[in-house]
Amino acid sequence: MKKKHQTLKEIPVSERPYEKCEKYGPEMLSDAELLAVILRNGTRDKTAIELAREIISLHPYYQGILGIFHLSLEELKRIDGIGIVKAVQVQCIAELSKRLSASKAQDKISFHSPGSIADYYMEKMRHLNREKMILIFFNGKNKVIKELTISVGTVNQTVASPRELFVEAFRCEAVSVIMVHNHPSGDPTPSRQDILTTKRMKEIGEFVGIPLSDHIIIGDHSYVSFREEQMM
Repeated sequence: MKKKHQTLKEIPVSERPYEKCEKYGPEMLSDAELLAVILRNGTRDKTAIELAREIISLHPYYQGILGIFHLSLEELKRIDGIGIVKAVQVQCIAELSKRLSASKAQDKISFHSPGSIADYYMEKMRHLNREKMILIFFNGKNKVIKELTISVGTVNQTVASPRELFVEAFRCEAVSVIMVHNHPSGDPTPSRQDILTTKRMKEIGEFVGIPLSDHIIIGDHSYVSFREEQMM
C-alpha cells in the first residue's frame, strides 16, 4: 500500500519552518528548513522541506549545504519539482551568501599580510570550478589601487601574460603587485607551473622596477603564500 504523502500543512505547527523561525529565530532552523523557507512551497508529492533535503544531498562530493555552491542550473532542474524559478532561487541564495561573507571580510581587511588577502578572496574564489588569476596593484602606502582579472583558465591551468601584468601596473603607477589565483581542487599546494610562473613574474617585476611581492593560491578554507613559504 502506497504511503500517504504528508503535506506541510499536516506537519505539526511547532515543526513548520515559518512558525519555528517566528517563535525561536532562524538560528534554530536546520539547513533544509532554511532552504525550504526560500523555496516557499513543494510539489504534490514533496514538501518544501523534502525538496530542500534533496537539493542539499544532490552533489556527489560536497554533501550538506556546501553542495549548493557547486550545483549548476541544469543539475538543479533534474530534481523532480525544481523548475527554472526554484533553480535560480537556489543559485541566488548561494551567491548572496558568498557576497555577505566577502563583505564581512572587506570590513576588516588590511592588506598588510598574506592571510588578510587570503581571507578577503577566499569566498570569492574557493567555489570556482575554473582557475582564475587576479592581480592586485598597490601604491607606495600599500593601499590597493586596482584589482584586475588577468586570466580565467581551464580546470587545470590559467595563463598569466607578463605583458598585460606590467603594462597595467605602469598605467596605474603601481609600486608593487600581488598575484592571487585559486585551485578548483581545493588543495592550494603550488604546482610546478605555479612555481615557474611566479619565478618568471618575479624576474620581470624586478627588471622593470615593479616587484611581485607575493603569489597567493586559494584552496578550500586554506591558502599558500609564496612569501610566507619563502618560495620567492
